[in-house]
Amino acid sequence: MERMLNKYGVLLICVALALVIFIVFEPVRHNEFIGFDDSTYVTRNPHTRAGLTRDSIAWSFGFKTNSYWHPLTWLSHMLDSELYGLRAGMHHLTNLVLHIANVLLLFGVLKRMTRSLGKSLFVALLFALHPINVDSVAWVAGRKNILSTFFWMLTMLSYAFYSERPSACRYLPALLFFALGLLAKPMLVTLPFVLILVDYWPLGRLRFGPVPDGSNGKNSDAKISDYEGTGILRLVLEKIPFLALSVASMCLSYLPLQQRERVISTEAVPMMLRIANALVSYVRYMKNMFWPKDLAIFYPYPDTIAIWQTIGALLLLVCVSVLLMWVFRGKRYLAMGWLWYVGTCIPVIGLVQAGLWPAMADRWMYVPFIGLFILIAWGVADIAAKWRYRRIALGTSALMVLLALTVCTRLQLRHWRNSITVFGHALSAAGGSSSMHNNLGLALQLQGSVDEAIEHYHQALEFDPNHAKAHNNLGNALLLQGDPNQAISHYRLALEAEPDFAEAHYNLGNMLQLQGKPEAAISHLRRALQVKPDYAKAHNNLANILLSQGNLDDAIEHYRQALKIEPDNTAIRSNLEAVLKFKLEHSPD
Repeated sequence: MERMLNKYGVLLICVALALVIFIVFEPVRHNEFIGFDDSTYVTRNPHTRAGLTRDSIAWSFGFKTNSYWHPLTWLSHMLDSELYGLRAGMHHLTNLVLHIANVLLLFGVLKRMTRSLGKSLFVALLFALHPINVDSVAWVAGRKNILSTFFWMLTMLSYAFYSERPSACRYLPALLFFALGLLAKPMLVTLPFVLILVDYWPLGRLRFGPVPDGSNGKNSDAKISDYEGTGILRLVLEKIPFLALSVASMCLSYLPLQQRERVISTEAVPMMLRIANALVSYVRYMKNMFWPKDLAIFYPYPDTIAIWQTIGALLLLVCVSVLLMWVFRGKRYLAMGWLWYVGTCIPVIGLVQAGLWPAMADRWMYVPFIGLFILIAWGVADIAAKWRYRRIALGTSALMVLLALTVCTRLQLRHWRNSITVFGHALSAAGGSSSMHNNLGLALQLQGSVDEAIEHYHQALEFDPNHAKAHNNLGNALLLQGDPNQAISHYRLALEAEPDFAEAHYNLGNMLQLQGKPEAAISHLRRALQVKPDYAKAHNNLANILLSQGNLDDAIEHYRQALKIEPDNTAIRSNLEAVLKFKLEHSPD
């Protein structure tokens, strides 16, 4: 059957693939932005909202962000803002289009490398429809995952062409796509390792033992060596430019995190706990692959992990590794798929942590699970090789699995409609956490449910009494209820927990101004601007206070800074024009 399919047949398969994925993920068009990183990346980021301007492009390549260095992801969000403004559905559609492209590229890469249409198509469908990938597709802030994977797949496709006929003109596109991928997310630092794996299988460039009779070694699973083609040294040398880019990316990515002191020390989270959580997470991820129940946007990091869980996870991982890499060492796809999974998880397994680090994250499995999907597709086909009704059994089983995954994915998509649904589900599926209670409280507050919001802020503070954002949000909610003194108290507690919290300085400064303490207010507003120079509201309010003190020149400067950040803000523009007019009218001739 595969031989009967010409290039037009493959094209029809690609069109059908794209159509199926669009139909399954179509609900994302109606989703809102959510209050977890979407504000950082889009809705409250003046650089992103400004679109593709000279200043915003320069900012994206700078090191003043609160996240690791990924300028290409910032540029993609800026392009969306340039084209669509803040229409959330269009931003979600960009994610969906990129996911479709990734699926088609994965299908093309595997088919090119293995010459197996059926198994390549099954892996692509598993990747396309597994509910664990809803995290990346239905979350605007997940753009970095799918955008970097787009270049990951282009790198592998270019490398496949290069391996067939090595030359500089075929090598350079692979290196270029790899560099672009690193600019989207440093997760690609493991790709040189994966390229060595595909040299081993399915490309057959890395071999051990004599080549079996009648086999060119390319797609054979037999043990092969003394290969008279590419030497191991050459295979390693051709990866050095990739490795050099990986090292550079890691250094650049670490720089903004270190500058903002967002790297979590081993005193805060001990290394033994990190190792234990990493081992247990490897197993839990595999459990979620086979039984994707209670998937959530955030899994709270544990305070402790039972020793039996750690030892059990370690023994399981060792046994699986020995089984796949030694007992069944003749089946090269088993070692390749397993090492793909284990290796590509390393950057996100939690030995190095920064920011709000979860125990695990579904979005981190977007690429690693491809290795397990390959292992399953080729492994099941191998097991069923001598079955009498092999095609019927495999086809029926594959259809049932894909239908089950489709249903799970559609159910999972329901939780991503807005902030309230996604955070509410996280609390019920993954357990309580300070972060999720705070986020749900803020979503409820923005909807007008202030009393419910206050309850969640209090629950957030029960989990973490030093949660600065929860104190700040609780202060805002109490202010809405007419309790300014308690609001000020929580703003101060927020600053005790996080002295460089710009929003808390801004809120406290405003309250001090209302209490007739302009100098104290100015001090906090200036501190807010030191931490966050692009804080338009702080510039505007500082200008208002300076104006009330008769300091026209400084007031004008801060109004201009605010207007530069938010050029469409008519209130700031009116304030600036009024002050300039007043100064002109009262200036000496």
